[in-house]
Amino acid sequence: MERALYGPGGFYVAGEGAVGHFRTSAAASPAVRTVFAEALAELLQRIDAELRYPESLDCVDVGGGSGDLLEAVMAAVDPRLGSRLRPCVVERRRRPSGLSARVGWLDAVPELTGLLLANEWLDNVPVDVVVGEAAHRVLLVDTDGTESSGPAPALEEAAWLGRWWRFGPRREIGLQRDRAWAGAVCKLRRGLAVAIDYAHTVDDRPVYGTLTGFRRGRETVPIPDGRCDLTAHVAIDSVAAAGQDALRTATNFAVRSILTDQRTALRCLGVSGRRPDHVADPRGYAAALQRAGDSAELIDRRGLGGFTWLVQGVGIDPAAILPELSARSLP
Repeated sequence: MERALYGPGGFYVAGEGAVGHFRTSAAASPAVRTVFAEALAELLQRIDAELRYPESLDCVDVGGGSGDLLEAVMAAVDPRLGSRLRPCVVERRRRPSGLSARVGWLDAVPELTGLLLANEWLDNVPVDVVVGEAAHRVLLVDTDGTESSGPAPALEEAAWLGRWWRFGPRREIGLQRDRAWAGAVCKLRRGLAVAIDYAHTVDDRPVYGTLTGFRRGRETVPIPDGRCDLTAHVAIDSVAAAGQDALRTATNFAVRSILTDQRTALRCLGVSGRRPDHVADPRGYAAALQRAGDSAELIDRRGLGGFTWLVQGVGIDPAAILPELSARSLP
């Protein structure tokens, strides 16, 4: 999976990435991206106020693709924040030639104060799959899709399974995702870290796992040949615990987390999807109706609205930024 996605000729390194293969909040359409960016701009402005308007505010998008989302965020923020905003994409692919010079481009998460965003990043952090109920084995897959049983999982992997995913004939080991998230959030000096992905928790793990492929807008067999996206839903409770443990070790701040769905989070940030009242101006009504449709796509629980948001704060309480979600906070 690592080689197929990020190795020489890999899907996300040499290929076009998400564009044309599947819909995301950032790449569904320019109009949907604009609504999503405006919600993130509102989130940034709340973080800025909570941090007492620092000299500069970072917005780091991990796995940010082409950087189009950050360009849209820059266009959406208030000019008083825009002049202090330091946007940066963290990606393994080359920097696009047309990207704004204001957007930084790095291959690792830098130290930051502000917002660390991982929008559909963790689902592409490679996982191993184990098969078998009792004496489970790591699944091996050839580049033609042929599957076979391999060695037993390592001790740390077996321990992870014992804590986070005990049952099922086909399970996905999320240990590398836990480590990736923990390493990223430790770079956050003050602010919020937000991971957004299709996810599950220990109470609703899918019996047969979720690993799949996407090619040209269609779900396909997850063959690790570099020609399709390979993705698996995220054990988000495990990721949350790893982030909290890492932050408690790395900082002197109390750490709190919030888990919610994208529909709820975006509605807290002003995205409603409500049809506009009919007005005399036909063009204005048509534009408002289009925006309502774009907003509705982002918060539809059967689609993009079904994403899970993990929000973790460093030096600030996520419930202060999203007070409507305070009841959902985790210790």
